Amino acid sequence: MIFTICICFGLLLILGTPIAIILGVSTTVSLIFFSDTSLHIITQQLFNALDKFVLLAIPFFILSSHFLTTGGVSQRLIEFAKAMVGWMNGGLAIASVVACLLFAAISGSSPATVVAIASLMIPGMIQAGYSKEFSVGVIATSGSLGILIPPSIPMIVYADAVEESVGKMFIAGILPGLLMGSFLVIATWLAARKMGMPREPFKGFGHLFNTFKDAFWGFI
Repeated sequence: MIFTICICFGLLLILGTPIAIILGVSTTVSLIFFSDTSLHIITQQLFNALDKFVLLAIPFFILSSHFLTTGGVSQRLIEFAKAMVGWMNGGLAIASVVACLLFAAISGSSPATVVAIASLMIPGMIQAGYSKEFSVGVIATSGSLGILIPPSIPMIVYADAVEESVGKMFIAGILPGLLMGSFLVIATWLAARKMGMPREPFKGFGHLFNTFKDAFWGFI
């Protein structure tokens, strides 16, 4: 039985089949040839796995991140981040990290965070003199903060799988998320300072307040 499953898994993997489909096919093959269990158990298990109220949060988080991106909220968050840290060495890169932190705390999705921030910040960083590799690396790394910063879609899925409290998972992710974000800011600043990356002039506390006021409803 195990040998057959391994062969089936290996062949499908070589053919480039998605892992989720491979697991389903391997399980089905094992049930057909090595078990007397009815195949109806597969559809029942699929339905039971999806019939979870908490999983409704996932499409709604993705929908909200789409609204935030197309509605211009991500642009306001970026402007606030630039006003807050743009005056430092590598200010645009640091602002990208801060913007990813803020957007991840709203969308709950790492891919949505990368898409929303990268489309605006990477062209701006390249135009300001940052290398393409450095710009893409900063966004790709900072976007992963969406896994830790609550609300987080992976936390919801994990909490549902192990029957843990989603609220406790969110609380547990606050400190690690802030620590990782702080370390990314420090690492970006040190790299930008070493490479002589440009900084933007500080436009005053009035501009900082105005950008915060524009982004306030996005925070809410």
